[in-house]
Amino acid sequence: MKKLIVGILLLLMTVSPIYGASGFAITIGETTNENSQWKSSVMGYFQSHTDRKVADATQKIVTASEVNQVSKDITGRIYSSNQIYSCAMVDLSYTNGIKVIVDKSKVKIVTPKMYSNALKTSGIDKGHVVVTAPVQSSGEAALTGVLKSYEVAVGADIPESVEKAATEELYTGSKIANQTGQNPDQIANLFEQVKNEVQKQNLQDPAQIKVIVINIAANLNINLSDSQAQQIADAIANSQKVQGDLTAFKQQLNDITNQLDQGGILDQIMSYLQGIFDYISSLVSGQ
Repeated sequence: MKKLIVGILLLLMTVSPIYGASGFAITIGETTNENSQWKSSVMGYFQSHTDRKVADATQKIVTASEVNQVSKDITGRIYSSNQIYSCAMVDLSYTNGIKVIVDKSKVKIVTPKMYSNALKTSGIDKGHVVVTAPVQSSGEAALTGVLKSYEVAVGADIPESVEKAATEELYTGSKIANQTGQNPDQIANLFEQVKNEVQKQNLQDPAQIKVIVINIAANLNINLSDSQAQQIADAIANSQKVQGDLTAFKQQLNDITNQLDQGGILDQIMSYLQGIFDYISSLVSGQ
């Protein structure tokens, strides 16, 4: 009997980390969740962009208080509970890096590349991401939902410092795209190139980063004011400073995606359960 108990405990200890993450998650804005027609429309959009059953995804409601916790110090905007429309889906079984789809009929400002940049700031370079809303929205607040989807899918929290840095980057990019009249993807390209160079040189000083911003903007024929160049430099400097906070999350993300690459979470759970059954059967047959 002792062997049986020990065996089951060991198996459960091994299985438990897998149960802590879904690998497939959907976040619903609380305003959308209160309207059955809106929620149905959103789920239909998600289903049209995945081969998996969206009903099987782990769902979480994103509230105004969660959005405000991050956005109030970055954008200065405070959302009410009837303003949280954006919804997101994350599927970690996608194995070709990161793929972002944005419902352009609803999300008017933030582009897939802008989300991708912000996610990479958050240590995320894997997964299939879909963003939509039942009504037109800017898409800036949707980043909170996307990050929450990753937390559910991965089974680990993203540090608040990182969420704020990613939100600041997204907000700064969308604001400057609007101010300059540039295509948002061109601004996102500027951010990407600057971040690549900053990471290569391992810089965190905004003054040094600002020089890189000005040079790359000139190469891309983007006219920036001194203030705009400084805002970009500050946002990228902040994203650099929080990278050390991401160690635990990135490790968990890699663990989960590796598990999915090896056959999927469900298959692993079934394998463990079959192992328990076989173990008990062997004990019974040996008595």
